[in-house]
Amino acid sequence: MVRAGPARCYRQIKNKPYPKSRFCRGVPDPKIRIYDVGMKKKGVDEFPFCVHLVSWEKENVSSEALEAARIACNKYMTKFAGKDAFHLRVRVHPFHVLRINKMLSCAGADRLQTGMRGAFGKPLGTCARVAIGQVLLSVRCKDNNSQHAQEALRRAKFKFPGRQKIIVSRKWGFTKYNRADYQRYKNEGRIVADGVNAKLLGCHGSLSKRHPGQAFINASVNA
Repeated sequence: MVRAGPARCYRQIKNKPYPKSRFCRGVPDPKIRIYDVGMKKKGVDEFPFCVHLVSWEKENVSSEALEAARIACNKYMTKFAGKDAFHLRVRVHPFHVLRINKMLSCAGADRLQTGMRGAFGKPLGTCARVAIGQVLLSVRCKDNNSQHAQEALRRAKFKFPGRQKIIVSRKWGFTKYNRADYQRYKNEGRIVADGVNAKLLGCHGSLSKRHPGQAFINASVNA
């Protein structure tokens, strides 16, 4: 594989997305192949604490940087929290293809080179196009490992170009419900575990469960 130039050559989001397709062939595989690390099968109630690494710049993040950050975060969490005490998820995927206009640097290259004629490059690697405020990595764990999770993401920050922020989530794990709301729904029996997520039961349902003169059913698991 041809070595890419420094990150400054590929960091800016300039043109339209250029994904792998039947027109764009011969794209090398992205460096990152695993997006969920740790105890990814642990239920939603096991890991209430959640912390995110959020991009504070609009830029391209290469698949190599994502893989390096994943490894750094995983290593730290495995060492200090234990390999079965967390779930790390990489939240962006490198779909955008980077190109390089290869130049020859050997003797007599000036005879063969065409300069900027036909300068549309060949595929070189892949990257993720990231917006300001977009989550790059998320870690969920128990509350007693919250400091370890934040330190692991701080170390992962060094693998990325640009600025990132570590933001402690108010939500319960990877769900979309606030921790207080989640506890309340759980006590009322209105929430059902759905893998790493949770489903809130609404007050609509089958007509057989509806009593005469009642528009809505009781939204609890027991109903």
